[in-house]
Amino acid sequence: MIKLKEKIGYGLGDMSSSMFWKIFTAYLMIFYTDVFGIPAAAVGTMFLVTRIFDAANDPIVGVISDRTQTRWGKFRPYLLWFAVPFAVIGVLTFFTPSLSTEGKLVYAYVTYILMMVVYTLVNVPYASLLGVMSPDPAERNTLSGYRMGFAYIGSFVALLLFMPMVNAFCGGDTSIEAQRMGWTLSVAVMGVMCALLFFGCFALTRERVKPIRETQAPLKEDLKDLASNKPWWILLGAGVAALIFNSIRDGATVYYFKYFVVEEQHPEILFFNISFVLSGLYLALGQIFNILGVVLAAPLSNRFGKKRTFMGAMVIATVLSVVFYWFDKSQLTLIFVFQALISTCAGSIFPILWSMYADCADYSELKTGNRATGLIFSSSSMSQKFGWAIGSALTGWLLAWFGFQANEVQSAETISGIKMFLSFLPAVGTVLSVIFISMYPLSEKKMKEITTELEAKRSI
Repeated sequence: MIKLKEKIGYGLGDMSSSMFWKIFTAYLMIFYTDVFGIPAAAVGTMFLVTRIFDAANDPIVGVISDRTQTRWGKFRPYLLWFAVPFAVIGVLTFFTPSLSTEGKLVYAYVTYILMMVVYTLVNVPYASLLGVMSPDPAERNTLSGYRMGFAYIGSFVALLLFMPMVNAFCGGDTSIEAQRMGWTLSVAVMGVMCALLFFGCFALTRERVKPIRETQAPLKEDLKDLASNKPWWILLGAGVAALIFNSIRDGATVYYFKYFVVEEQHPEILFFNISFVLSGLYLALGQIFNILGVVLAAPLSNRFGKKRTFMGAMVIATVLSVVFYWFDKSQLTLIFVFQALISTCAGSIFPILWSMYADCADYSELKTGNRATGLIFSSSSMSQKFGWAIGSALTGWLLAWFGFQANEVQSAETISGIKMFLSFLPAVGTVLSVIFISMYPLSEKKMKEITTELEAKRSI
């Protein structure tokens, strides 16, 4: 039985990752276009190229971590080794040297690739840690719930405070130079917090599950086993589609409020003498209701099954997203209410996905006798990055297609396109995720049989 302290410790890891992840998904596109000064189409292409390259690294890190042997285990050491590089390179990603447009693009490519490599070196082992903390599927559901709950808390903190921090560091100066410095310093504050959280996760967690076969199989065998793992392929597709849904909505939110709602024309929103912007409150509200979705995920999936719960949440999110397009910019109450409802649906699916990946590792071990936890869990990170790559690239390309011009009044066609980023386009991702997950074969009954057989083999 895993104690509460360790469950919280495991949650701290994704709290850290999610703080940077949400800053990247919600603000990096608009940082590159409106602050750093890179054309939107070029940013879209950069996101696609760098994230596909980065996604290809995930299985490599999974294989390496599976073969890591230290006194701390296979996966935990990566949290210790790469916490500081994670923070430092994150700050460099949001640093704005004075360069030509071509020089800025090269700098963005280099720093962003480095950031994603370090992110992978932390996040793939962290995700894999779930598979070796406990052999019990129900306890994994609980751990996954803690993980996602803390992830959304971290996202909430980042999204709520990031722009107020930027504005505070700017000191009321609206010049582009002051804006650039404000962004860099704000990410530096977040980076320190992220490093400390990774250290906490390392200190509070333990690895317990031992493989049936003590010696690690050759890489060729690992890859062959993975290729024959049908549930893994299904989750890969569902994960990519779900992240397309999330990345398009998050990446376009600031554009939606800056150019369609025109949040600057709304009265200043003050809490505790801190000035908040509508887009930040909208995104933060989403994280609150993501947490509600996480809380609901375990009881709903335990009652109706993981597959049915996932499909139901995505069907509801599809309908709500389509309706979202028709809201006028004056209907802020409806805009925020639907954000809450859609975010509840989105929050409920990710704990289920993480738990399903752990089930895939058990399924593969029973079928082949070989446990490649890191390689299987790397697929979760890989699917996130493929979905993020596709969603972010589409955002950049379609912004250019719709005629977007940074820091200018947008045309009616551009505004209509920006509205689609929060409605029809993410709905495509939810529909695809339902199609994929409808084919998932590992029911709760099947997993009980697999767990029983594995326990019998481990006791021999």
